[in-house]
Amino acid sequence: MSGLQTHVDDYLLARRALGYRLERQEQWLRQLVEYLHEAGSVTLTSELMISWAQLPATAQPRHWAQRLGCARKFARYLQAVDPSAQIPPSGVFPAGRHRPMPFVWSAEQIQLLLTAARQLRPPLRGLTHEALFGLLAVSGMRLGEAVGLLCDDVDLDAGVITIRHAKFDRPRLVPLHQTTTSALHRYRLQRDHCYPAPRTANFFLSSVGTSLTRSGVDATLRQLTTNLGLRTETVHPRAHDLRHSFAVHTLIRWMQEGIGVDERIGVLSTYLGHVNPAGTYWYLTAVPELLELAAGRLQLPAGVR
Repeated sequence: MSGLQTHVDDYLLARRALGYRLERQEQWLRQLVEYLHEAGSVTLTSELMISWAQLPATAQPRHWAQRLGCARKFARYLQAVDPSAQIPPSGVFPAGRHRPMPFVWSAEQIQLLLTAARQLRPPLRGLTHEALFGLLAVSGMRLGEAVGLLCDDVDLDAGVITIRHAKFDRPRLVPLHQTTTSALHRYRLQRDHCYPAPRTANFFLSSVGTSLTRSGVDATLRQLTTNLGLRTETVHPRAHDLRHSFAVHTLIRWMQEGIGVDERIGVLSTYLGHVNPAGTYWYLTAVPELLELAAGRLQLPAGVR
């Protein structure tokens, strides 16, 4: 093992002790070490790190900026033990983030999706995707959180889901409506009937009794939305948009009912697992209907709300 590889291991160990997962960063750093080794360098140089960051050449500059940012953090760590290690300058590549406009699923479209999912074959595949997409739509959970659920995380008696490793590795509880609990209970019975001895402890099972993958679920969603005519050249519904739709419809309902968003936004932010309410307020400007409702409320005379 080279000295740089050892430093990468130590760096990852130290940061993971602080709660970071660093799965993609580990992959990038090991690629960087291999790139440096092939170039004959025993330490980090700005020139080689910038050159490595621009791989693949067909990627967007934002992707290059993410790779170089990962390398810069490691370089700052390494320089403390190896003064010869260089730290590339910031701002080499534009890092502006383009946040895609969410596809807001209507209740009718969600029902069409669930009906289509139920018809997938083999039967367990259909049952699983119907239950999974339904849970995402009514709970606002992230896809990764849902496919990672273990059976012990889903307490249908109490009506609560425990997400043990949410974003930034923070756990949270997700209370469920009784109708959701009943739907998941039916799925569990059907799942156990189809596959009484699964090969995983995950709650949602694939058609062969293993855990689901995010890429597999995304591929299924693309298939279903294409068949339903919801996916076009310019409209690309994602599983994550079911989470967006849950937040948007909640905010719309509050505004229509005259409920103060500022009073409730903290509750919704906590339920969704946002780091702070700013991430939840984003929906007010991202969705035209919400922006129109918000503007209308601001124009009302005092005391009319």
